[in-house]
Amino acid sequence: MTPQAAHVRRARGQAMVEYMVVVAAITFALFYPIKDVSSPDQPRTTVQIMVNGFREAYQNISAALSIPE
Repeated sequence: MTPQAAHVRRARGQAMVEYMVVVAAITFALFYPIKDVSSPDQPRTTVQIMVNGFREAYQNISAALSIPE
């Protein structure tokens, strides 16, 4: 193996480590329970907060669309 090929192979491995660190950090941020204003007594994950927000928005839109003209 040439020295340049070994360098490329090592660089590819380094990118994989960086990718895994970033994915782990994002996963931790999404699934770590936090306290928010809506539910100060029970911590929720960021994903739960986002899903609840989408659910409330859909209920508001469907209620507005169901009002007769």
